Amino acid sequence: MEQFQRWWWLAAVLLLGLLTHLLEPILTPFLVGALLAYLGDPLVDRLETWRINRSLAVCLVFVAMLILFVIVVVLMVPLLGRQWQSLLKRLPELIAMVQQWLPVLQSRFDLPPIHLPIEDLQSSLSAHWREAGNVLLLVVRYISQSSVGLLAVIANLFLIPVVTFYLLRDWDVLMGLVRDVLPRSWEPVAVKLANECDEVLSAFLRGQMLVMMSLGAVYSVGLIIVGLEAALLLGVLAGLASVVPYMGFVVGIGAAGVAAYIQFHEWLPLLYVAMVFGVGQMLEGTVLTPLLVGDKIGLHPVAVIFAIMAGAQLMGFVGILLALPLAAIIMVLLRHIHDQYKNSDWYGQSADQTSEGEG
Repeated sequence: MEQFQRWWWLAAVLLLGLLTHLLEPILTPFLVGALLAYLGDPLVDRLETWRINRSLAVCLVFVAMLILFVIVVVLMVPLLGRQWQSLLKRLPELIAMVQQWLPVLQSRFDLPPIHLPIEDLQSSLSAHWREAGNVLLLVVRYISQSSVGLLAVIANLFLIPVVTFYLLRDWDVLMGLVRDVLPRSWEPVAVKLANECDEVLSAFLRGQMLVMMSLGAVYSVGLIIVGLEAALLLGVLAGLASVVPYMGFVVGIGAAGVAAYIQFHEWLPLLYVAMVFGVGQMLEGTVLTPLLVGDKIGLHPVAVIFAIMAGAQLMGFVGILLALPLAAIIMVLLRHIHDQYKNSDWYGQSADQTSEGEG
């Protein structure tokens, strides 16, 4: 009977994976809604502790999410678009700088001749930089070419807030139903593992997202003080890259350093850029990560990179949304298996006991 139950659960997991693959085109709004509901549920629970009705608490959190989304779309996106265009205007200067330094690097490090289509790239950029800078226009034009694609985008934009609201309202009820479905003999272990997964996942998603936003703000303000034209764009880019520790620092200081040299043609602004990212890195290590994430995250940076890339390769955007939750679950399960192995007789056997058993 126990063997049959194991095969049944294996078949259920395989069926779930097959359905996820087949339904991938329609899963995005539901996964995004579930992610937003997961992020917002602790806020709703906190408001409930203040004796606020759950329905009212859900409405307050939901409205706060909508206001934040509107602020980002109305204020941030156009500003980022303008800074992106400003950055594209200076790309010919970057290409000219590469063209100037390339022979020096080749002679200094004895590199073989490298042919780059610099002139073709310059002419292409000068002819199409306005069109390439208006990313929003390109996206709208691409979507509007297909009526089906346009309808799908509209449907997704409508579904995400609807799914988020209902999942946020019924989150605790749904978790209770899942717990009731579990076999009684499995329930204690399953709840323990689920709590560990929640600790890892919440520490990463909620904590790391706050760290990313904080670093993006620090980098943006610092680069604005330096006087960089694309300060907000580069700060946001560095903040997003901070999803992997030290990646935001490397990407940000490299991109901002190149942009600063192209804009000012001096070496002193590079020192100011380095100071901005040095302060940000110091704040991340001493204040932001210990305060917002803590030591429960447990996801190695290489595991984060691999999970995101594997998810994108296997299932596109849906895979990216599923990558980190699945990575957290797999990590907790491997930790549980490792603990069981360390407590087993097999691990505790000495070499003499092993040879006696074989004899």
